[in-house]
Amino acid sequence: MAQQKIKKRRKHYSVGSVIWIIVKYFSLIFFSFVALLPIVSCVITAFKTEAEYQSTNVMTLPSSWLNFQNFIDAFTRANMGRAFINSGIILVCVLGASILIGTQLAYVLNRFKFPGNGLVRNLFLFATLLPGIAMQVSVYQIMSGLGFINHLYGYIIMSMGTDVISIYVFIQFMENISVSLDESAYIDGASYFKIYWKIILPLLKPAIVTCMVLKGVSVYNEYYCSSLYLQDKRTLGVVATALYTFTGPLGSKYNLICAGVLISLLPALIVFLLCQKQIYSGITAGAVKG
Repeated sequence: MAQQKIKKRRKHYSVGSVIWIIVKYFSLIFFSFVALLPIVSCVITAFKTEAEYQSTNVMTLPSSWLNFQNFIDAFTRANMGRAFINSGIILVCVLGASILIGTQLAYVLNRFKFPGNGLVRNLFLFATLLPGIAMQVSVYQIMSGLGFINHLYGYIIMSMGTDVISIYVFIQFMENISVSLDESAYIDGASYFKIYWKIILPLLKPAIVTCMVLKGVSVYNEYYCSSLYLQDKRTLGVVATALYTFTGPLGSKYNLICAGVLISLLPALIVFLLCQKQIYSGITAGAVKG
């Protein structure tokens, strides 16, 4: 009887199923290897001395994993201290303004039904179809006319616009917040702004964390706009443009470049690891309606 039960539990696979399983796991391993190989080679190269880098191949392990001289040289030569300060100022201002603008827009579009509500939503969707690079011609002329070029405050004002993805995340998340909360507060004498500030905004915390991380990574890694509008790389440089120092004579020092890349990746990696639960909960909560 026991042998018969074991035989019944055994699952029989067809030839096609076996081939599909092999292809599935092979592709998973292969693409994981392709994705991790540049990161692994960058970490290995960052800890090599100049002599080791010149005499060994990319995947040869360094003689010591305690060689932090490359990180010190990359940090000082690229003036990454100033770059981190500038990036921090930009992130705080841009994230604060974009969250306030985005949540207020989502509150108005979700809670108030008025003529043109659908049109406004469609215009936001249409804005995502416009190529950002092509729009920079007109944006640069506006920035130049206002005297915002090569000024940190000008770049901050330009970056404060809330992206459409954040607005739609807020709108979808607010679909799960009962309108009865608004109505009860309004009956008790609360104004619309107080309802937004005291009720809606605290309940949007998971979505806010999600959008802050997504927007923060986008602003932190923005190279094109920061290079175009912050032309004084010594005093107005950000993390995305700091590695531009390693060009010309320093362009062949890949051990310093890899060390600088790891330094620039570290803050974003720490934030993502600390906030990944809120990111996933914010996306799933906004996508599922109960």
